[in-house]
Amino acid sequence: MRLWTYERPFQHKDTNYEVKFFFSFTACTSQLYCNGSLVDEHTCRFSEGAKATAHKLQAKDQNDELTVCVGYYNWLSVGIEAHENDALIYASHPSEDIYFAEKKLGSLESESEAVEADKAVEADKAVEKAQHSQKWQQNKHSIFADIALGVAFFIVAKVTGDLRIAAFTGVALGLGLVVIQRFVKVDLLGGFAIFGTIMLLISALFSLAFQSEYLVQLNGTFMGLLGASILLADGIFRQGRYFGARFEPYLSSPIKHQHFVIGLGVISACMSGVNYGVATYLSEDVWLNYKTFYDTVIYIVLFLLLTRLASAKH
Repeated sequence: MRLWTYERPFQHKDTNYEVKFFFSFTACTSQLYCNGSLVDEHTCRFSEGAKATAHKLQAKDQNDELTVCVGYYNWLSVGIEAHENDALIYASHPSEDIYFAEKKLGSLESESEAVEADKAVEADKAVEKAQHSQKWQQNKHSIFADIALGVAFFIVAKVTGDLRIAAFTGVALGLGLVVIQRFVKVDLLGGFAIFGTIMLLISALFSLAFQSEYLVQLNGTFMGLLGASILLADGIFRQGRYFGARFEPYLSSPIKHQHFVIGLGVISACMSGVNYGVATYLSEDVWLNYKTFYDTVIYIVLFLLLTRLASAKH
């Protein structure tokens, strides 16, 4: 049912043209008449927007093309512009823009798209936050276990005054964690039970072979250099496929395996050097405080920086 009809007549080269534009509840229709005969018609639903309609008419006796454009110049009325070969020959409302509604709705769509884009970014942030939370829930038990081992080593060393007894205590507790891991579902060893067990056994043999507190202090240096060598070998010769694939599930985002494993090897080597310097040139108490309270913090900061630099997103 027609609700309203706009009529826009004009003449050109002794020919009478007329545009009839009418709309119903759901659509609008534009008709072009030439000397009273319908020559072109376009129907557009309101759900498709308010784009201007273009009628094209080829003259019979010449190569000129007539284009009649119909569009809203405000929210209540329509106007027309007639072009012959891109030259304006008639305008029903010369001072108005018949593309007004099309531009306005286009800007609203752009704003809507921007809002949707912002929502998508917020959703991605929420997902990333949820992933971080999930990773923390998965890894917190192993982190607490590592902290507990460090605190136990510090307390035993302070109470007994003997680093060898503290070292044996740490080894015993670590091996105890390996045994407990077999009976609990939570991850206490960070996913590296085999590698960690081997390191603990080497540490135990090291402490038995060298009954020296200074060599116990250097245990971290030797273990760090051994770990760095293994990591660097995997990173250089195997592109980090072994350790990179095993670390990745515990990180919040994908990583470049080779970059990550080589970087981790370099960090281990540097931490080994720092441990050697503190153990050699500073007192035993200073080394014990460094090993308990600072070594882990420095390692975590470097580890997080490496994770960011080796992220597959960069």
